[in-house]
Formats: sequence, C-alpha cells, structure tokens
Amino acid sequence: MLAAFAKLVQSAGAGPVADLGCGPGRITAHLRSLGLTVFGIDLSPAMVALARRTYPDLRFNEGSMAALDLEDASVGGIVAWYSIIHTPPELLPVVFAEFHRVLAPDGHLLLAFQVGNERRHIEHGYGHNLSLDAYRLLPDHIAELSSEAGLVVHARLLREPETREKVQHACLLARTPGMS
Repeated sequence: MLAAFAKLVQSAGAGPVADLGCGPGRITAHLRSLGLTVFGIDLSPAMVALARRTYPDLRFNEGSMAALDLEDASVGGIVAWYSIIHTPPELLPVVFAEFHRVLAPDGHLLLAFQVGNERRHIEHGYGHNLSLDAYRLLPDHIAELSSEAGLVVHARLLREPETREKVQHACLLARTPGMS
C-alpha cells in the first residue's frame, strides 16, 4: 500500500508528503526510500526526539493532526499509518477537514487502522507503562467521514489478522479533487 501510495503521489507531482503521527520515524524513512520528499509530525515530543536521533537526515516536528502548522494546499500526500486510532472518534471530522485543508489539488491520503467499533485503553506497551486510548474503526464510517471532509475515496483494502493480531486491518486511499 505504501508503494502504491508513493506512485500515486509521484504521478500527481503535487509536492512533499507529511507522515502524520510518525512516531519514531520508521514509515517516514520508508517513504523516503520509495523516492518521496517526506517529513514527519507527531504529537509526542519523545517520539519526535527519537525520530530525529534515528533519522537525522529527515525532518520531524511536533504537532497535532487536528491543527497542523502547514499552509493550505502545501502537501502532495498525507500518510496516517495507524495514527488516527489515537484520535477520539468525535474529533475525526476535524482531523479529516485539516487533512483536506493542507492537501494540494490531486493530493493523496493513505490511512491505516484496525477494524472494529470500540475503544481500548492501553496501560503497558513496548516495554513501558503508559496510558493510551486506541480506537478500532469501521472502514465505511472512515470513508464517509473522509467524503464529508471533501476527499474522494478511491480504494479500500481489508486484510485478515496476522500472527498475534485479533482483528482485521484496513487501508483507505483518498485524494483531493483536481484543479480541472
């Protein structure tokens, strides 16, 4: 999905890609290896610091998906790879409106998330104590919210759970309408 997304962005020639909710920068670096000009944004200062240490040649900034410090129509693509799962569902319309605002005409959006309709509270993960909510989301609902924000949904992928996973995972590709 990431490689297909990279080809779509490159063929549109619409500008850099923002990896939103980039965490430690792994996907940001992978997107660059696919030939994209890319930068990462994450809400967590600790994650941004880790990404900067791990990938010093890439740009990482702190920021919120609900209020991006980016100009209107300034990015050719957005990847939110399992990052919208930390947004309370009632705030997703704000996030998708923000995605639409910063995407250039013919800009592409790639979302990945776990499928379901529930909130899970996580208190331990990755070897650390933490307090974090994660939401499983319904693909039809995410497609509807994306459309309501002005994005055109053009592909969905559902995959079955792998080894230690319990639920399906989904990817959704959308784009902003073109200038024509």
